[in-house]
Amino acid sequence: MDRLEAAKVFVTIVERGSMVSAANALDMSRSMVTRYLSEMEEWSGARLLHRSTRSLSLTPAGEQVLDYCHRLLELANEVPAVSHASVAIPRGLLRISCSQFLAHQILAPVVHQYLASYPQASVNIHVSSQTVDLVAERIDLAIRITNELDPNLIARRLGECESVVCAAPSYLAARAAVLHPEDLTQHNCLTYSYFGDVMWRFYQADVAAKQAQALNSDPKLNQGQAFNVPVNGNFSANDSMVVLNATLAGEGIAMQPLWAAKPYLDSGQLVPLLTEFMPQSLGVYGVYQSRKHMQPALRVMMDMLVAYFASLKSC
Repeated sequence: MDRLEAAKVFVTIVERGSMVSAANALDMSRSMVTRYLSEMEEWSGARLLHRSTRSLSLTPAGEQVLDYCHRLLELANEVPAVSHASVAIPRGLLRISCSQFLAHQILAPVVHQYLASYPQASVNIHVSSQTVDLVAERIDLAIRITNELDPNLIARRLGECESVVCAAPSYLAARAAVLHPEDLTQHNCLTYSYFGDVMWRFYQADVAAKQAQALNSDPKLNQGQAFNVPVNGNFSANDSMVVLNATLAGEGIAMQPLWAAKPYLDSGQLVPLLTEFMPQSLGVYGVYQSRKHMQPALRVMMDMLVAYFASLKSC
C-alpha cells in the first residue's frame, strides 16, 4: 500500500475534521479513506484518532504520526518535477483486475496495442470474478460489467455490453420452441450467477425500434414493453466463459455477451433466440482509486478501452 498516499489521507482527515470531508477533498470514496486510515494505524501500531459521531480528535500517538506525515509530505514535495512531456508518456506497471472473459475477449488486443505503443510500460492482469479491494490488492483499474455500480466508487463508463440469448442446435432439436421470453421458464437455463435462480429482463425490440424511428433516436432510449422472466436450470457459474462452454455442449439456453457468442453464432454452433426481443444490456465501467493525480498509464489505458468498445459497437 502507498504510504505517501496514506500520509496525505491522514493529514487531510485531521485538517478537514472528518473522513467524509477528507473523502470529498481528495475526490476519493469514503471506504478508501477509511482503509488508508486503518492501514496507517496498523503501521504505527496505535490508535491515531478518537472518533465519535460528531467529531475527531488526535490521540497522543496520532499527534506524533501527524508530525511524521507532515515531514514525509514536505520531503515528497522537494522531489524535482519531471518535464510535462516525460510525465505524459505511460510508463511503469499498471495492474488491472477483470473477469476471465474480459481478459481474453477485450483486454488481450487492447493490452497488445498498449504495450506496442509504450515500450516503457508494463501490465499485470489480475483475473478474478470476485469484486476486489483496489487498495489491498494494489489494483490500478478494475473493469466491471454491471447496471448496479456502487455510487461511492470512482468510475468511468467505458462502453456497453450487449447480450444475446442462444443455445446449441443439439439442445433445441428435441425441445419446444422459444417464441416469447416467458417460454424460457420451461427450459433449462444456464446462468452466470452464484445462485440458481436469476431474473432475465427483455424489451420488445419491434416496439422500441418503431418508437426510435419516429423520434429519430437510439432504440435503447425508447424501449417498449419490458418482460422480467425468472429463469432457472441445473447449471450456473461465476464465469461467463464456463457458461458459454456448457451452452456449446448443448446443456441449455444462456444469455451471453454478444462479443463472446458472435463467432459461434456466425459458425452455426449457436442459434440466436428471441430475436424480436432485446435482452437488457449492461454498462462496462473502469473503477479506480482517485481522479486526482491520475497516472498517464491509467488514463491512456481507459482512453484505449473506450475507443475499443466504440469500435465493437460500430461493427
